[in-house]
This record gives sequence, structure tokens and C-alpha cells, in this order.
Amino acid sequence: MIGTLATVVTALALVVGVVIALTTVALRTAVRVLLDLLTAAGLLRLAGDPGWNGLAGAAAIIALRQLLGAALNTRPPWSGRQSPARCAVDDQHLPLALEAKPGKTGG
Repeated sequence: MIGTLATVVTALALVVGVVIALTTVALRTAVRVLLDLLTAAGLLRLAGDPGWNGLAGAAAIIALRQLLGAALNTRPPWSGRQSPARCAVDDQHLPLALEAKPGKTGG
């Protein structure tokens, strides 16, 4: 019975992953949800048949989840700013804002 439940969870994981990818266009989220549900299916399968094959399968799914999660969290080098923001290194306006007196405009 647990083996059937694990198979159902695996099938639903695939369906949910595809639905999320198609409806939200958030591929990272779809992959994360898919891997989380596949991890749940692997652990269910391990609970039903606590053998070495089930353990190896669950360990492989968890390792894949960790590797893909780390890969999805990194940003590609071509995204974002090419140089630091102009005021990021030495903000010249901060002392003026702190020392400003009422009625006097900073110019």
C-alpha cells in the first residue's frame, strides 16, 4: 500500500511541477516543488520497503535536490550590474543628511 502511495506522489509531483512551470513561468519554483515532492515519494518508498535499494534511491533524490537547489540559488555572471552602484563605495551625501539643520536646505 505504501508503494502505491509513493507511486501516486511521484505522479502528482510530475503533474504539479509541469502545472507550476506552465502557469507561473517560474521554472526555479517548479523544479524546487518537483524535487521536494520527489523527496517525499522517495521517503515514503523507503518507509514501505526499508531495504538498501530504497535507501539508495532516497539518498540519490536528496543529493540531486541539494545539487540542483545550490545551482538554482546562484546567479549567472552576466545578470545584474556590471559595476557597483555609484554611491555604494563612498556615499558623499550621507554626512549632509545627518548634519542638516531644520530650515536649511542641503545643496
